[in-house]
Parts: sequence; C-alpha cells; structure tokens
Amino acid sequence: MGFETCGPNEVMVVSGCCHSGSTFIPGGRVFVWPVIQKLQKLSLNTMTLQIESPNVYTQLGVAVSVTGIAQVKIQGSSKEMLESACELFLGKTNHDIERVALETLEGHQRAIMGNMTVEEIYKDRKKFSKAVFEVASSDLVNMGICVVSYTLKDIRDDKVGNTSTESHGYLKYLGMAQTATVKRDARMGEAEARMEAGIREANAEEKRLAARYSTDIDIAKSQRDFELKKAAYDMEIQTKKAQSDLAYDLQAAKTKQAIKEEDMQVKVIERTQQIQLQEQEITRRERELEATVRKPADAEKYRLEKIAEANRTRVILEAEAEAESIKVKGEAEAFAVEAKAKAEAEQMAKKADAWKDYQDAAMVDMILETLPKIAAEISAPLCQTSKITMVSSGKGDVGAAKLSGEVLTLMEKMPHVVENLTGINITKNIKAATRR
Repeated sequence: MGFETCGPNEVMVVSGCCHSGSTFIPGGRVFVWPVIQKLQKLSLNTMTLQIESPNVYTQLGVAVSVTGIAQVKIQGSSKEMLESACELFLGKTNHDIERVALETLEGHQRAIMGNMTVEEIYKDRKKFSKAVFEVASSDLVNMGICVVSYTLKDIRDDKVGNTSTESHGYLKYLGMAQTATVKRDARMGEAEARMEAGIREANAEEKRLAARYSTDIDIAKSQRDFELKKAAYDMEIQTKKAQSDLAYDLQAAKTKQAIKEEDMQVKVIERTQQIQLQEQEITRRERELEATVRKPADAEKYRLEKIAEANRTRVILEAEAEAESIKVKGEAEAFAVEAKAKAEAEQMAKKADAWKDYQDAAMVDMILETLPKIAAEISAPLCQTSKITMVSSGKGDVGAAKLSGEVLTLMEKMPHVVENLTGINITKNIKAATRR
C-alpha cells in the first residue's frame, strides 16, 4: 500500500484507522496505510437501462407494452448521496446496481401507466416521460443514484396468449381513427383553406382592384396636378416671355426715340445755325440798308427838323417879343398860342415836304423799324409758355426748329401784307436803295 489514484469516473472510499468515518475521494489520489486502512472504489459511470413494462393495463383497462430508456449514475458531487450509495452498493458490481435501478424504474413506469390512458401515453409521450422521471428520481436519490434522463422509446399492444385479443390492434385502430380524424380534419382544413383561400383571393382581388383604382386615382390626381402646374409654369413662362418681349420692344422704342431725339437735336442745331445765318444775313442787310438809305434819310430828316425847329424857335421868340409888347396878358397868351400853332404847322409842313421827297424810303425805314416789334409781338406768347407738346408725323421739322420756322414764315409774309396795306414793295425798294 501507498498512494492510490483513481480517474474522474470513480470515487475512492477510505475507511479504518485515523478516520472517524469513511473518506470519499472522487477522481484524485490518497495515501492508504496498509492493514490499518481499507480502500474501496465505486464507479461513477453512467448506466443505460432499458425498462420493459409488457402488458400493463392502463387506466381504462387496455393492456399495452411500453419500453423506456433511462440514464442513471451515482452522484459523486454530493457527499450525502455518496454515503447512501456506499451503504447500498459498495462492494457490489455494476450489474447489481443496474438491476436495482432497473427494478425501481420499471415499477414506477408501471405505476404511471396505470394512471394514464393509452391515448394520453400515445399522444403525450413527453408528459409520460416527465411523470416517470419525477417519481423515479425521488426514490433513486435516496439510494444515491441520480436519474440523468428518461425517454419513452416505444408503446405497443402485443398479443398475450388467446385471452388478450380484444386489446390487440388498439393502437392500430387508434391510429386509424386518428388518421381518419386527421384526414377528415385535413379535408375540412383543405376545404376551409380553399374557402379561406377563395375569401382571401377575393379580398386580395378586391384590395388589388381598390389599390389599382386608388393608384389610378392617384395617377389621375398627379396627372391633373402636373397639368395644372405645367399650365401655371407655361403661363408664367409666357408671361415672362411677353414681359421680356415688351421690355425689348419698349427698349427698342426708347432707343429709336432717343435716336429720333438725337436726330431732332441735330436738325434743331442745324436749323438754329440756319436761323443764326439768316439773322446774320438780316443784320448785314439792315446794316447795308442803314448805310445806304437810313443814314442819308436820317441826315436829311435831321436837317429839316433842325430847320423847322429853328423856324419854330424864331416864331416863338418873335411871338414872345410881341407878347411882351402887349400889355394885356390874355392877348399875349393868345398870340403866343397862335404863333406856336403856326410854328408847329409850319414844322409839320416842312416834315411833310421832307417825307414827300423821301416817301418810299421813309416808309421802308418805318416798316423796317417796326418789323422787329412785330416779330417780338408774334413770339411774345411763346415766351410766356412753360411747356409745349407737339405731335409729329415724322415729316418736317419739330421742336424749336418748327416754332422758329413758324415765326420766320410769318415774318416772310409781312412784306406782302405791307404791300397789300400800303402799296409799297419793301423788297423792291430795298433792292433799289442797294443799287444806289
């Protein structure tokens, strides 16, 4: 003796000297004193048991045979269960342990079969297995044996001599009935399934049509919204295009108007230059007329006026002298008035003679002096005008050129008017005076 070892599937039991009780060593080593100590081993391997329960009468008196499979082992993790197992099985073989466990399980299996019907055992094997497992485990645990699992392997209704023919075929008929029930349920289920399928198909068709109609409605709404939006966009585009075209036309019209205004300004400038040239020509002619006609006439007129004024002065002085000689104031004043009137009459006669000699020249001179006044009177209303709106057809002058042209046209007609009123041809007389 010395050190002893064992595998994890065994337990060593040491008893004797130095131990108040048995010592259990599952899977390990221990020192054993020879003679004074004793070592025994107990297997912890799992044992598979086939439990046969033939011809057991169930709750309703139907005999059936049941085969169950159980897995059992001695529980090595619990000291209490090891103590119980050692007390019962130490020194015995595995066959003895299996027989004890098998008889216990077979008894509990028969008991459970007697409390259940064939239908329950046949249809609910899990319930049967659970019942056997629970009842057997409560007994075997007291022996230190643990039931690892239990499964119902088979259930049958075999013949037993000539006295058990009534129960023979029970499971077969039960199966046939079950099969018939299943077939019936299958047919009913198939019919119900077909009916439900038809209903579902109809519902699906209805939903499909509803979805289709809803989709068509949505498509129509979308089409309508698209058409409305497209129409609105088209209208907006056309509006913008029309505004753009109008803006372009307006800008083109403004450009054309500006060009026309520039042209008018050019024409106004040209007309103004023409007017200035005409005015310079008139000034030149006036100066020429003044040099050739007016100044000689003025000189002669001045000479005659001086002569007349001298005669008048002389008459007045003579009258005053005579008046002084007259004592009576009233007569003197009357005489002075008479003398003054005579002097003025004589002066006027002198003027008349002078005008008679220079009638045409004098008339031309008066008319030429009057023409600027007439032109001023004609254009006077224009000076008081703050704004003039003129409508033009595009032909002829416009603006200031038009107004200046109108004034000049009136001035050009004045010689004809003077000739019609006085019989004097101003143009002819000016040309005659120019030749002299």
